Amino acid sequence: METAVNYGAWSLVPLIFALVTAFWTRSAIFSLFAGCLIGVMMLDYDPMATLYGLDPAGGLVRLIETSLGGEFIRICVIIIFIGILFELFKRAGVLVSFADKVSKTGTSPKKVKFTTWLMGFLIVDDYFSPLMTGPVMRPLTDNAKVSREKLAFILDSTTASVCVLVPFMSWGAYLGGLIAKEGGPIGSIDEAITLFAGSIPYNLYPILLVIFTMLISLEIIPDFAFMKKAEKRAKEEGKVLRDGAIPMVSDEGGGLFEKKFDKAYLFWDFAVPIIIVFGTVIVTYFAFGSLMILEAFIMAVIYLGTSLYIKKYVENFSDLTEIGIAGAKSVMSAIIITALAYCINSVTKGLGAAEYIMAFSEDFMTPTLLVASTFFITAVISFSTGTSWGAFALMIPFALPIAYGFSGGVANDPIVYKTLAAVVGGGIFGDHSSPVSDTSVLASIGAGSDHMDHVITQLPYALTIGATTILLYLII
Repeated sequence: METAVNYGAWSLVPLIFALVTAFWTRSAIFSLFAGCLIGVMMLDYDPMATLYGLDPAGGLVRLIETSLGGEFIRICVIIIFIGILFELFKRAGVLVSFADKVSKTGTSPKKVKFTTWLMGFLIVDDYFSPLMTGPVMRPLTDNAKVSREKLAFILDSTTASVCVLVPFMSWGAYLGGLIAKEGGPIGSIDEAITLFAGSIPYNLYPILLVIFTMLISLEIIPDFAFMKKAEKRAKEEGKVLRDGAIPMVSDEGGGLFEKKFDKAYLFWDFAVPIIIVFGTVIVTYFAFGSLMILEAFIMAVIYLGTSLYIKKYVENFSDLTEIGIAGAKSVMSAIIITALAYCINSVTKGLGAAEYIMAFSEDFMTPTLLVASTFFITAVISFSTGTSWGAFALMIPFALPIAYGFSGGVANDPIVYKTLAAVVGGGIFGDHSSPVSDTSVLASIGAGSDHMDHVITQLPYALTIGATTILLYLII
C-alpha cells in the first residue's frame, strides 16, 4: 500500500471520515470500513481502470493482503481462545458462583473498581492485562452496577500507560533500540535504555492518567461528561450497557451467568485455569524473554475442557466443539473491528498522513515549545494511525536530534529527557484514545463493551489529561 504520491492534507480524509462517521453513527465496523474504502480508492486511483478510474474491490483485496499478516492472525487466535475459555467458564458455572461469593462480602462499586485498577496496574502488559483483568472482573462490575464503559476505561488506562513506566519490559527494549539507532551521544543499547529510564519522571501523561484513573475508581474525583451519564444509567436503571449497544464480546447463548450444573468447582475450574495462564506467561517471560500469551490461553482451554469432560459437564467431543464455536462466535465483532483497524492503519500509512503532520509542524520546533509541541504532534500521529509504536519510530528520529542540538550534545540533559518523555507520552495518548488503536479495541473486548461507547466516554478524560500535560510542559 506504499505510494510515491504526495497527498498532503488529503491523506487525513479517510481517517477523519471514519472518526466523524463513528461518532455520528456509533458503529465502529461501518465507519472503519467506509474509511478503508475511501482510502483504497485514493491509493488505487488508475485513469485506465473502469468506474471513472476507481477499482475499490481490487483495492480492498490488496489492502487485506498487505495489512493482515502474522501479527494480526496471532491476535485473532488469542481473542478466539479467550472466547472459548470463558464459554467453558460459563458451562462450568464458575462465573456466577464467583460473583455470588464476592457479592456476599458486601463488595461496593468503589472496591470493585479499585480492584480492577489494581489488577491492571500490576499486570504489566498491554495485550494480556485487559484480556485477563476484564473478563475476570466483569461479573463483579456488572453485579455492582458499574457500567461497561467505566470498566473499559479502567482497563485501557492501565495497559500501555503502565508499560512505559517500566523500563525493563518490551516497550523499554523497543524504545531503547530506536534511541540507540539515532546515535549522537548514545553509543549502546544499555545507554539508550538508561536514557529512557531517566525520562520516566518527565513522562507526565501516563503518570497523570494512572493516578487520575485510581482517583476516579475510588470516587475521589467524580465522573463527568459522557461517563457520568453511563454510570448514572448503570446505577439507576441497572443497565451496564446502553440500549442498542453492540458489545465486543457477545453473551449470546445463555449469558455471562449461564450455569448448567448445581455444583461449581471454583478452585479447579476457575482458579487453576487462571493460574495456568499467569504461570505460563511469567515462566515463558523469564525462560525465553517473551510473553507467550497465546500458548497460555491454549493450555488453560485444554485443561478446563478436559476437566469438564471428566466431570461429565460436557457429554462428548461434539459438545466441546459446540462450546468452541460459541466462544469464537462471541468475539467475532472484535475480530472484525481489529481487522478493520489494521487496514485503516495501512491506508493512513500509505497515504503519508504521519509524514504530512510532521512536515506541517516543523515550524513549531523551537526551544520554548519543543517539549509541548513534540507531545502534541506525537499524540496527533498516534491518534491518527492508532499505533504508538509507529509514532515512536517516526518522532524519535525527528525530535531527539533537535533536543541533542539544544543540549549541546549532552544526553542526560533535562531538555533531552523531557523531549523523549513527550514522544512516549504523546504516543500513549493516541494508543489510549484512538478508536483504531489495538489497545482500545482490546479494552473493549475485555470489558465486553460497545467499542464506540468506550471511545466516546473515555475521550473527555483523555483530553483532560492531555491538555493538563501540555500546560505542564509549557511551565516546567
